[in-house]
Amino acid sequence: MRRRWLKRGMALCMLFAIYLLSREGAILTAKTGAESRGLIMIDSGHGGIDPGVVGIGGLQEKEVNLEIARYLEKELKKEGYEVLLTREADMGLYDEDSRNKKVQDMQNRCAMIQEKKPLLTVSIHQNSYEDQEVCGPQVFYYTHSVKGATLAKCIQEELNQQLKVENPRVEKGNSTYYLLKRSEGVLNIVETGFLTNPREAELLATKEYQQKCAKAICHGILKFLKTVEMNSENMV
Repeated sequence: MRRRWLKRGMALCMLFAIYLLSREGAILTAKTGAESRGLIMIDSGHGGIDPGVVGIGGLQEKEVNLEIARYLEKELKKEGYEVLLTREADMGLYDEDSRNKKVQDMQNRCAMIQEKKPLLTVSIHQNSYEDQEVCGPQVFYYTHSVKGATLAKCIQEELNQQLKVENPRVEKGNSTYYLLKRSEGVLNIVETGFLTNPREAELLATKEYQQKCAKAICHGILKFLKTVEMNSENMV
């Protein structure tokens, strides 16, 4: 009899423990969702039939873009932001039977930004030039976007500093690039290097340098968001 009551008591204790654990899990899940600091979109340029720049040693831009985007996603998630990638594999944002895949791809990227309304969007790309000596990261923003210019300045400074760029560039306004022209909200095109420069192409093919680029971009984004937050507080 005693043994039977002991077994029942142990079973009740186990059920109560399971209830507490499930309740704690639900609380943690709710807390994590509530603590999201907002959505940031990362656009990994090119993909699918469009390799982008094909640089030294056959290095394809679309591959480098995606790797840096994935590392950037991890960095931003560590900071509490929700992150959405426009693509997570080697694919384009177009229908296979589309007559103009490139145009449809760009339209769909803009449509994603319009639908999700992120805090900001960064589009990761790589650069090229006929002179192989040309190198260094370059950030572009829409010419008429004040916030876009501020974000670009923050990211450019971090890239120059953290990648130890010998001849640092400054952020550059542009009013012709499709994404800059047609996208809603704050968007920067971030070109982390030149695949036509032998040294830079070699670096951009490595995991370590891709991670450095991602961390620099992340720090630039955080600096920008802090600036926006401080300016909002000062206006209250």
